[in-house]
Amino acid sequence: MDRIVLKDMAFFARHGVLAEERERGGVFFVDVELECDLHPAGHSDDLADTVDYREVYRRVEAVLTGPPKQLLEALAEDVAHSLLRLAGVEAVRVEVRKPHADVGGPVAYAAVQVERRRTARVGPSAV
Repeated sequence: MDRIVLKDMAFFARHGVLAEERERGGVFFVDVELECDLHPAGHSDDLADTVDYREVYRRVEAVLTGPPKQLLEALAEDVAHSLLRLAGVEAVRVEVRKPHADVGGPVAYAAVQVERRRTARVGPSAV
């Protein structure tokens, strides 16, 4: 299957388990890979035959800058559900990274990766 990849999308947000994390906020990074059939767009060179990268970005941004979550797992799950609702997307891989996460010692970042398929349950409001 073909893939569309967006790497290192960065968003200022206020997520975290600790109140001080939510108060001060920080930058979160997101990578997404979308499995979809790119053959039609490859032949037509028409945006209507593929997934618009701008819409992917908007959906990720809406989740990351939306209501605060405690867990990276919840952010990744919400991003995956939103992207699976796009026409033509069969599966997604989402990684959410939180630089300098409070884990009790030095760490470059904490990250969560999820992979979801359209055939899997994508939440109660899935289409």
